[in-house]
Amino acid sequence: MTIRRIHSGGAYEDKIGYCRAVVAGGFIHVAGTVGHGADVTAQCRSALEIIGKALAEAGASFADVVRVHYILPDRAEFEPCWPILREAFGDNPPAGTMIEAGLLDPIFRIEIEVTALAPA
Repeated sequence: MTIRRIHSGGAYEDKIGYCRAVVAGGFIHVAGTVGHGADVTAQCRSALEIIGKALAEAGASFADVVRVHYILPDRAEFEPCWPILREAFGDNPPAGTMIEAGLLDPIFRIEIEVTALAPA
């Protein structure tokens, strides 16, 4: 089995020792991704943009995502993200789970992790 690692150059990749995504076993595993911005919706959009780039580099798109985890320090902030997420996944919604938990830094309001089917 071939394993391909995709790096985005994010500051935490080197500090922690991980990469943005790993293509292995027929799947693309995208690491938990936070975005930039003043509020949860801006960070959600930014995180999805970073994830979209990793998926594209692996030859996939949001239509190929089969599983998503949303992690937020405050579950009350999840609902404002729903329209953004619906737009990203469109007619191809993945299985999803929302978890309330502390994130690496209090400035982060949402972290998104996806698993997608890799191209044949």
